[in-house]
Amino acid sequence: MFIGEFQHNIDVKGRMAIPAKFRQQLGAGAIITRGLDRCLFVFSAKEWESLAEKIKSLPLVQANSRAFSRLMFAGATDVELDNQGRILIPEFLRKYADLDKKVIVTGLYNRIEIWDEEVWKSYKAKTESASDEIAEKLGELGI
Repeated sequence: MFIGEFQHNIDVKGRMAIPAKFRQQLGAGAIITRGLDRCLFVFSAKEWESLAEKIKSLPLVQANSRAFSRLMFAGATDVELDNQGRILIPEFLRKYADLDKKVIVTGLYNRIEIWDEEVWKSYKAKTESASDEIAEKLGELGI
């Protein structure tokens, strides 16, 4: 499982080190794609296969299903970890998530998210200020 929050940098070539604690779970490579809320998602091969099966079973006739499939699959690419545990984030994905130099890498159980540091700070502050309301709504779902 991926958990935690880490600050990292992207170098001039677009490479970023995966936190050491996450590397073993990814093995030699991973899949990176557009995420939600202006971040990138990184999945292990096993988790990606599981998600892909669910997405491909969505009804083709629903516009939201097609849009989500396109978001996830068209932007997905395989990445390999180099000897220093770095991945190369393609330029189109860096642009999508507004990634420049400083990034936040978060572990969210079955995936890793990569955020621009300032976008993450803003998102986190907004979420923390609404934590009571969020908890109440999740309570309605039995969480």
